[in-house]
Amino acid sequence: MATPLVVSEVSKSFTMHLRDGIRLPVVSDVAFSVASGECVVLGGPSGIGKSSLLKMIYGNYAVDTGQILIRHDGRIVDLAATDPRTVLKVRRHTLGYVSQFLRTVPRVAAIDVVAEPLVARGEDAGTAREKAGALLARLNLPEALWQLPPATFSGGEQQRVNIARGFITEHTILLLDEPTASLDARNRAVVVGMIAEKKKAGVALLGIFHDEEVREAVADRILDVQQFSPRKIAA
Repeated sequence: MATPLVVSEVSKSFTMHLRDGIRLPVVSDVAFSVASGECVVLGGPSGIGKSSLLKMIYGNYAVDTGQILIRHDGRIVDLAATDPRTVLKVRRHTLGYVSQFLRTVPRVAAIDVVAEPLVARGEDAGTAREKAGALLARLNLPEALWQLPPATFSGGEQQRVNIARGFITEHTILLLDEPTASLDARNRAVVVGMIAEKKKAGVALLGIFHDEEVREAVADRILDVQQFSPRKIAA
């Protein structure tokens, strides 16, 4: 496998246990790859399975069939079939994820929330905090907020903390679920620049962007998820 991420013949359905075990198909026979230095954007109408697909790749959702192949530590790991401990190792060192919403931690300062992924990888805490501060400054989060817990922040401020946390590492694959949804134009432009830098560094990016201007700025190609849908949803 020459690319960092390959998705092969993946299918997923949800079982509705409160509705007599009805199975709700989400996607079927998903197949694509993302190359180093490429940003692939998932397209298609709302409800078609874009966010679910990102969660499958990250290992939050189990798949019914298929493979999710990740180049990790010099070998290929099938994230759809491996054990939970390996999934955590892949997340720590290879596969990053910027979700649409920050999962806030009570009483933990924003700068430490951002620095934590580097500390978990063994980096000196002081150095990690310096890098975290530089990213927060770049994203125009006032320095007066850095020592406060993000649970007290606005939605846009929390999103900037979330973006800084996701971009601070050197993961070779980065998943982006609407990272600019709560941002103003100034900070959307900052994130577009950060994505361009990741591409230049050889990172493989897979994302969802409903903002047309951002999507056009970052996408090398758009993958229409509707082609993998067992259901047809009107745009």
